Amino acid sequence: MKWFVSALALTLTGCASVAELEQSPETLDVISGKSPEQYLTCVQEHLKDSRDPLQVTRGEKNSIRVIVPQKLSDAPAAVMNINERSNGSAIKLHERLNNFPLRLSDVNNAATQCISG
Repeated sequence: MKWFVSALALTLTGCASVAELEQSPETLDVISGKSPEQYLTCVQEHLKDSRDPLQVTRGEKNSIRVIVPQKLSDAPAAVMNINERSNGSAIKLHERLNNFPLRLSDVNNAATQCISG
């Protein structure tokens, strides 16, 4: 029994690198009418109470990569890529434990709520 609990704890808190997260299937792949900066500001506002500060990297052509830390460690819980489009942004979200039904949903909820409005 102790072995099972230890294995379960390791599985749920295990580390995944940013590269590994980006290789996983997207949990969200949408288009928003907001600019990448507007979308980023909205996501930061939604996650400010539940997560440590997000790691934001700005790239070419007004693209933004956001790394969301796990709640209990600095390891990445999710990677969000926000790319500029002619009328807004294309957003792709990759989450750790993306096929685990009981995963925390605050990141996905924030990403979804910020699509419009």
